[in-house]
Amino acid sequence: MGQGARICVVDDEPSILRLLQGNLAAKGYEVLVAQSGPETLELIVHRPPDIFVIDMILPGMSGLELIRRVREQSAAPIIVLSGIGDERSKVEALDQGADDYVTKPFSVDELHARIKAGMRRAAGAQSVEPIFTSGDLSVNFDRREVRLNGQQVKMTPTEYDLLKYMVQNVGRPLTHRMLLTAVWGPGYHDKVQYLRVFMGHLRKKLETNSGRPPFIVTDPGIGYRFSADTREESPE
Repeated sequence: MGQGARICVVDDEPSILRLLQGNLAAKGYEVLVAQSGPETLELIVHRPPDIFVIDMILPGMSGLELIRRVREQSAAPIIVLSGIGDERSKVEALDQGADDYVTKPFSVDELHARIKAGMRRAAGAQSVEPIFTSGDLSVNFDRREVRLNGQQVKMTPTEYDLLKYMVQNVGRPLTHRMLLTAVWGPGYHDKVQYLRVFMGHLRKKLETNSGRPPFIVTDPGIGYRFSADTREESPE
């Protein structure tokens, strides 16, 4: 259930708004709806949402511009809902601040699963837990210490910073630009080879158990994701 969380759905198709408003309200969410960017920005001033679902094609303001404007005012998760499924559009949306991307046509169950995952990540980001754990991996943020199967894993400062950023965004697709900017700085946003080298280092150090699906999942054409799901496979 949504347990009263407030969700803002932005789409210019009335049928989509009706579908999502009814289904999400039935799951316990307070649902706000808007059909344009300006309407959304006006709405969230008075009733800040806990999570957003935003269509990419809107009248008066593009979905990308709306994502950027929302992100200036709110840290709430943003899920993009769009009929545009090419990789470039996904990367642009994620780089502007979106947290996830669902391509139309979609199932309400799939979208709801993404919403719940976004809410869990947001709750985790607000917590002050000093240690992240996933299976046999633990990361102690206070000590900058990584352990696998109880044994300390030696890491360079850059390797640790990259891993820390990924586990703090567990499950979220992270573009090359996002990772490079967060770890190396804005001047390195196009140095994709740096990222490939250090991802290789992390995989060698963390993925020593061939029977366990990988922690670091490649999202082809987009970037990488840290997975705590032991069932997930990583495409080459």
